[in-house]
Amino acid sequence: MLQKREKVLLLRTFQGRTLRIVREHYLRPSVPCNSPLCPQPAACRNDGKLLSAEVTHYVIPDWKVVQDYLEVLEFPELKGIIFMQTACQAVQHQRGRRQYNKLRNLLKDARHDCVLFANEFQQHCYLPREKGEAMEKWQTRSIYNSAVWYYHHCEDRMPIVMVTEDEEAIQQYGSETEGVFVISFKNYLDNFWPDLKAAHELCDSILQSRRERESESQETHGKEYPEHLPLEVLEAGIKSGRYIQGILNVNKYRAQIEAFVRLQGASSKDSDLLSDILIHGTKARNRSIHGDVVVVELLPKNEWKGRTAALSENDGEDKASGESPSEPMPTGRVVGILQKNWRDYVVTFPSKEEVQFQGKNAQKILVTPWDYRIPKIRISTQQAEALQDFRVVVRIDSWETTSVYPNGHFVRVLGKIGDLEGEIATILVENSISVVPFSEAQMCEMPVNTPENPWKVSPKEERERKDLRNTHLVFSIDPKGCEDVDDTLSVRTLANGNLELGVHIADVTHFVTPNSYIDVEARTRATTYYLADRRYDMLPSILSADLCSLLGGVDRYAVSVMWELDKTSYEIKKVWYGRTIIRSAYKLFYEAAQELLDGNFSIVDDIPEFKALEEQSRQAKLEELVWAIGKLTDIARHIRAKRDRCGALELEGIEVRVQLDDKKNIHDLIPKQPLEVHETVAECMILANHWVAKKIWESFPHQALLRQHPPPHQEFFSELRECAKAKGFFIDTRSNKTLADSLDRANDPSDPLVNQLLRSMATQAMSNALYFSTGSCAEEEFQHYGLALDKYTHFTSPIRRYSDIVVHRLLMAAISKDKKMEIKENLFSNKDLEELCRHINNRNRAAQHSQKQSTELFQCMYFKDKDSETEERCMADGIIYSIRTNGVLVFIPRFGIKGAAYLRNKDGLVISCGPENRSEWTPGSLQRSQNKITSTTAGGKSVTFHLFDHVTVRISVQALRCHSDTIRLEIISNKPYMTPNPELCHQSSLLLKSELVKEVTRSVEEAQLAQEVKGKVLQEECQEYCQTKGRSLYSLLEEIRDLALLDVSDSHAM
Repeated sequence: MLQKREKVLLLRTFQGRTLRIVREHYLRPSVPCNSPLCPQPAACRNDGKLLSAEVTHYVIPDWKVVQDYLEVLEFPELKGIIFMQTACQAVQHQRGRRQYNKLRNLLKDARHDCVLFANEFQQHCYLPREKGEAMEKWQTRSIYNSAVWYYHHCEDRMPIVMVTEDEEAIQQYGSETEGVFVISFKNYLDNFWPDLKAAHELCDSILQSRRERESESQETHGKEYPEHLPLEVLEAGIKSGRYIQGILNVNKYRAQIEAFVRLQGASSKDSDLLSDILIHGTKARNRSIHGDVVVVELLPKNEWKGRTAALSENDGEDKASGESPSEPMPTGRVVGILQKNWRDYVVTFPSKEEVQFQGKNAQKILVTPWDYRIPKIRISTQQAEALQDFRVVVRIDSWETTSVYPNGHFVRVLGKIGDLEGEIATILVENSISVVPFSEAQMCEMPVNTPENPWKVSPKEERERKDLRNTHLVFSIDPKGCEDVDDTLSVRTLANGNLELGVHIADVTHFVTPNSYIDVEARTRATTYYLADRRYDMLPSILSADLCSLLGGVDRYAVSVMWELDKTSYEIKKVWYGRTIIRSAYKLFYEAAQELLDGNFSIVDDIPEFKALEEQSRQAKLEELVWAIGKLTDIARHIRAKRDRCGALELEGIEVRVQLDDKKNIHDLIPKQPLEVHETVAECMILANHWVAKKIWESFPHQALLRQHPPPHQEFFSELRECAKAKGFFIDTRSNKTLADSLDRANDPSDPLVNQLLRSMATQAMSNALYFSTGSCAEEEFQHYGLALDKYTHFTSPIRRYSDIVVHRLLMAAISKDKKMEIKENLFSNKDLEELCRHINNRNRAAQHSQKQSTELFQCMYFKDKDSETEERCMADGIIYSIRTNGVLVFIPRFGIKGAAYLRNKDGLVISCGPENRSEWTPGSLQRSQNKITSTTAGGKSVTFHLFDHVTVRISVQALRCHSDTIRLEIISNKPYMTPNPELCHQSSLLLKSELVKEVTRSVEEAQLAQEVKGKVLQEECQEYCQTKGRSLYSLLEEIRDLALLDVSDSHAM
């Protein structure tokens, strides 16, 4: 029998408003207890995750312990943890979404022995709050009362330890109930886990940080920052238009002085502002940190400032540059923070000399974050000297008005500065990427495919699916060495003379059922993460590299889209969607497919499927395959031409692939080489994505997952227009059609790089493409600007994108709906899908950033420790693509590197180019105009650099202790670079590749040889983590980019 209560909730909306809500609250006689000791499992409905039966006691943390020590509770050694609903809600309402999501993910994770108990819905556990009772006291009383009930519910068979930081509660409840112990969290660790050293160190660090905060709050210091305004004042100000809400975005090149607030929520719709708001200086930032949702007050117009137009490596240099800023823009100051988006930060401890310089209290240390945009953090530790050569993770606890810097605590050590594994770990932490191994529970859900027990097509699936194994020539075209083949293609002539084009995608959802352990894990990861020397898979390799990989010569389940096309015009007559069984005949690599397309049949010797065939059979099968590739290419050209007529953009992203040899040594940094067959595959995938988008939207207009690419802001094209004008081209940016046509015309016959750079600049001006739920957008906002399509989604890569898994389920549900069958798929509501889309978009950005940062890491490793004065590889041809007040931006085609080349240094000296590739810094001045910049020495000697000039650049590496190393470019001649050894131009670039790879990884190899045992451990760890390492990573990375979906481009995914 349910008992009805009323509960008053004060909730904060995503826009920052507080709502008072009165809810009916129903109490039940039983709720899931999730204990194996439950005397009535059927009544409790314990059908989810259960606590371990091997523990000696259960642990119930108080609300304050969950808030302050959650990262300690994350240790997998701590088992039998019961999180009460009261404690979880305290985290949700007081610590924000990020901390609450961490707690939710912990509860979902099968690796951690912890459960949620809904104590506030259990009629014997629920306690109404007494009049005048403090919220904190009521929360502790509720949790203790629930702990006692839980002990008796398990028939007094399992002792319960409630851990709390409330001394009064320990005194009051400590000996009240036999079998229920109430102690402090520190005592719990000391008595139950004395040997868990890492947990003790982390607990001490958090405790020390908390004590310091408490002592500081009692001291009376002068205030460094103004107090934030109360929430109700902020809300009223936002509503009235006096204040503006947005996300703080710090400029990493001028982190001390420049930050911008991008309008968000109601502010973006109601405001007359057309640009972001500049927040000038740290005082105006008022303790907000990059990524926080802040409330801003605009300053009077006479106090507005402009962004600086000078190049800058860091804030120190910018302050000394003395450059005049650009036109004034809306400028404001932060008056409050609605949501703190603090995360784990990688930091570096000061050197021994800097520690001594920091002053008397050696325990309080200012550490420098790896991310320039984050301020220095003050932590308390006695290990500063021991940790000064390591990358370390810290968390911010608070930032008081009396403190110049935020306070935080030490969490863990990542690795040595400069060590490859340590730097990779840094990139992962900075992008909040978790690469924990797939758990035993998740792996238990996986199908088996071993020589002793091979996987087979089931008779049930054979009856329900369309069997294409004997009727269709199905084949894949992928990069060399690709293990996870998402997609295959087919084309054939039908009996009526028309053509049938088929796109067949791995049926991942057959193996990944909704809300299973592996589904929850894949949803959390959201994507496969590609780094320069490895990848971290979204799904275990039994799926990604085996049963869901459409390999040649084996039976596989697929989801297919097949179109009937007119035999001459290729117009689509009809389309069929459904589940199929396929057997791919050929697993081709791009270069082989291109050779066959070009009529060079000698490549057949490199295609394994042809090797065992007799000559006659071989010739027949070759003709069949060549016809299919040629026909696919014809169809793709037609589809592309149709999109081109609608304004599809062919944009250029400068992608560099790090090529490795068999020993994982870096061969080279290689810019992408486009082939027509890339375009063929891409067009087929785009066609499938487009038609599936239309299908799922028609069936589920308010809860379909689509991908939108909004038109860019016109002001972002200003630099593109000016650069094109310098070469005599006019770029019309009024629509995607006019932009595409303009870029096609902007061709310099004497220098093809000009068009490549203009397309790259157009890419930079683009907005990001984003996933969204159709129920939260008007139909006119669905469009994909770059692809010139009214509806678009991602369907073709479910092995590596969770969005595609959602789309597959929607498509299956749409097919069931058409057949008037029961919809078996669990579909997300519009609200849940919108939240999922936000998560996937966030993870995609993290994937892009981590891939870019790891490529930059390897670029630096390639050039590091080389003598830039004498090493030929450190000289390269560069092309100027932007003029700034103190230098130029240069693109180096050979290595795909873009960077700043200074013409005036910090000392005010200007560059002077001499003979024989020599340059020097001398007194003088710079004069900049729209399309050129002139450096004039005090002696009257001048040199002028124009937009799109080719110059000789020296490449070196600036080694930084606290941050990532950076590539430094120096112009040494205003003439194009001519290699002193002309033969090098004709040699295979593999020569340089092998040298590059060997040299970049030489130090890593030596370290591994010196620590052979450690190497074995790392290898075992790689297997345990069920992740993939190897050159196929680069292949897949190339595939992603070549599909023209731009998911891993600089930060403008399509």
